[in-house]
Amino acid sequence: MKAAVYYKTGLPDVLRYEEVPDPACAPDGVVIEVEAISIEGGDVGNRARGEMPKVPHIVGYQCGGTILEVGANVRDRMAGERVVAIMMHGSHAERAAVAANFTFAVPEGLAVEVAACVPIPFGTADDCLFEFGRLQKGETVLIQAGASGVGIAAVQLAKRAGATVIATAGSDEKLERLRDEFGVDHGVNYRAVRFVDAVREITKGRGCELVVDSVGGATLQGSLDCLGYRGRCITVGDTSRGGKQIDVASLAAGNRSLTGVFLGAETVFGAARVRPMIEGHLRDVASGALRVVIDRRFPLADAAAAHAHIESRNAFGRVVMIP
Repeated sequence: MKAAVYYKTGLPDVLRYEEVPDPACAPDGVVIEVEAISIEGGDVGNRARGEMPKVPHIVGYQCGGTILEVGANVRDRMAGERVVAIMMHGSHAERAAVAANFTFAVPEGLAVEVAACVPIPFGTADDCLFEFGRLQKGETVLIQAGASGVGIAAVQLAKRAGATVIATAGSDEKLERLRDEFGVDHGVNYRAVRFVDAVREITKGRGCELVVDSVGGATLQGSLDCLGYRGRCITVGDTSRGGKQIDVASLAAGNRSLTGVFLGAETVFGAARVRPMIEGHLRDVASGALRVVIDRRFPLADAAAAHAHIESRNAFGRVVMIP
């Protein structure tokens, strides 16, 4: 099969489109003929600086397609079934081997390329807002990087829960789309104004009850500064690649809290809760109650260009690759 691989971490141009051996089907797993790959922030981060279990390495957390082969111990999946799958790595390929219990059936009528964009972004957004963020109706939430895949998912879920939503983005055009298409209450262009000052002005000095920060680095301290008394900040990922140096004293002064979220751990330790949650989001996307926005599609052979497009921060929504 063909795959996007790399022999060392680094910039997008480390990716090569090469022939590699087909993956083997484990007794508790399935092999999927990949039809769509949703590139996650973690994919880009791992390609840049992550661990490589073997060389060459195939990166990738999420893909959708049709099951080709089913392991001997698997009873709830069958060949020919359309699924979306999450995994530690391996999605950037024509075929992927994955544990069967990390696959989700694609609802009738939902395109595989859309389903491939749902589990990680919507699952992550849900956990950030509700399981760990404890968002309640009537509260104000700041969503950093509102035009990202997780950001757009979080905006929709927060609005549905009755929250007032403030979102940041790097252009007025993105903010206009977030307002017009998803009902964001207040948009902040972080390139034009200091977002902490803008949030304080919007909230009349009170601050937010919750902040969801997927940017990290220097932005994380600003997110903490946007919190009101007893506010909660969720840090998820680190797209800035700048680490997370914070002033801990700024938490204690306002009885604020900072929580790290990683959906991957919850899919293992909280599977009984996470699985039906993700299945519900797939159904809601299929029914039109929630939306996936695909910014651009690239051939898998152009994986380097796809990763570079994400790193340009020009995307609005998901970037998808097609084998």
